[in-house]
Amino acid sequence: MDRAAGILLSVSSLPSPYGIGTLGQAAYDFVDFLAAAGQKYWQMLPVGPISYGDSPYSSFSAFAGNPYYIDLDLLVADGLLTEAEAAAPNWGDDPRQVDYGAVYESRFTLLERAFDRGWDRDRTEVARFLTKNRDWLPDYALFMALKRHFGMMAWTQWPDPDVRLRKRDAVARWAEALDRDVRFFTYLQYLFQKQWDALKAYAAQKGVQTIGDLPIYVALDSADVWANPTKFLLDQDNVPTVVSGVPPDAFTADGQLWGNPIYDWKKMAADGFHWWEARMRGTLERFDVARLDHFRGLESYWAVPYGDLTAATGRWEPGPGAAFVQMLHDKFPGSFIIAEDLGFTTPEVRALLEMSGFPGMKVLEFAFDHREPSDNLPHFHPVNAVCYTGTHDNSTLRGWIADADPKDLAVARAYLGLNEAEGLDWGILRGGMGSVARLFVAQMQDYLGLDDAARMNRPGTPDGNWRWRMLPGEASPTLAERIRKLTALFGR
Repeated sequence: MDRAAGILLSVSSLPSPYGIGTLGQAAYDFVDFLAAAGQKYWQMLPVGPISYGDSPYSSFSAFAGNPYYIDLDLLVADGLLTEAEAAAPNWGDDPRQVDYGAVYESRFTLLERAFDRGWDRDRTEVARFLTKNRDWLPDYALFMALKRHFGMMAWTQWPDPDVRLRKRDAVARWAEALDRDVRFFTYLQYLFQKQWDALKAYAAQKGVQTIGDLPIYVALDSADVWANPTKFLLDQDNVPTVVSGVPPDAFTADGQLWGNPIYDWKKMAADGFHWWEARMRGTLERFDVARLDHFRGLESYWAVPYGDLTAATGRWEPGPGAAFVQMLHDKFPGSFIIAEDLGFTTPEVRALLEMSGFPGMKVLEFAFDHREPSDNLPHFHPVNAVCYTGTHDNSTLRGWIADADPKDLAVARAYLGLNEAEGLDWGILRGGMGSVARLFVAQMQDYLGLDDAARMNRPGTPDGNWRWRMLPGEASPTLAERIRKLTALFGR
């Protein structure tokens, strides 16, 4: 690829009168903004249906789309809702924050009305869509219907042990009993994909490609684990034996206990990683580029005994390594895959990254350590890399500047020639644009000059994350022009 630049913005962060960003007009407007700003990529967070905690990295499905992102105005235009119905609910009082409670309370009621009006009309198209996605959609739709029937409790707690363990007769019996809800959740995926395909086609016309985030692990309470228990390290009752995390380090004495079930990599390797092939295929059909999260877990992963209260008791276990990477090359030749290689790396991890040929990540907020030179400094960047100001897990640039060790900030000032006239944050953006890395990506919050009130996620903090939203008009023509000039200056 040629030198290029892009912007990181979650779909949920788009402006909208309906409580959360969607695939509607604001998404098209943002594509126009990206094109006007000379940006060739829109990087998003995962777009799957979210579970408890509202995190896009904890989804009910690795394949499905988030029903919250179905745009209500487009449903009105399609004759599935009325304007009055869409406007009636209270979607929250703060346009700067997603009120997930308000969205949860009202969204599905409206979507059921759309289903009631559209199912018979769209039956033929939905049948084609279902056939195309038969490897995952029937399981997902039944999983969600069962969750709804059982009060949204996790599948591991469903009172019918036969359907919890996916015994054939129980699955058939419940599929018949919950037929309406199965069709409802199927129809929601049809609506999501219809709106998504239209937006992606529009972006392509504007010269904008999409980058999708692919978390390495899936949630325990997901259709993926319920429908594919043999793919994970579970016991005879489908309870995990070990779960994911990262070991203790200088920042966390207990490590980080993520709690996701871990793949049975030996069984996956035996069938040529079929499930993962399907997952990557779905990602690369939805997005132009895939960002593979926690790449180091492919070389070795931290496994914590299930039920332990911290990650300190974990151990390193070998991952699928080169065989998995080779599968990606064989099945998806020429695809653009970004390896998220942050965190604790080893020579073995770096060797696997080099073998893969995938671009790794460099983060400017990690670059200016006064104690020792960091390989995140731009003069250390390889061409085959993606340079970021920060990710969704980091402070905004304004937040980093406010909280950085004064000695680290002094390094950044000296290295990049930061000054108040330009703005310290814009000086760091300039430094990223000037990197030799082929792709540079900044958070939209950084271009808007927002402090850490706009931060998307604080790892280890369970509440208050994933809520920030852009206000109408903030992605202005004036801002687009300033970004375009900086982008052109550095040949991106």
